[in-house]
Amino acid sequence: MEEVVVEQQTTIGQLVSDYGFPIIAALAMGYFIYFIWTWVSTKVDPVIGDSHMTLIALIDRVRMLDNDLIRLNAKLDMILQERERHGEIKTFTDTTDTDDNKPSE
Repeated sequence: MEEVVVEQQTTIGQLVSDYGFPIIAALAMGYFIYFIWTWVSTKVDPVIGDSHMTLIALIDRVRMLDNDLIRLNAKLDMILQERERHGEIKTFTDTTDTDDNKPSE
């Protein structure tokens, strides 16, 4: 005679009733942690590495621009001081004195 084997599908309810909710919840949590760990390791880490190199390059460019601005500001201050020393630029008090001499309306 042939034996007929009927496969019984195991549902979540059956697993909970056999092993208990804490055991099934711990296994589900373990799978979730494993899934997130592999996803972060394969997908996110390479992107972070590439963006890290890009960030370093951008920081270097910002520093270079900051240094250029500091140098230009120092040169501009020096030129303004030289012009002021030679009398080519009127000071703020000189311009306010000339405004007082205007005829009133």
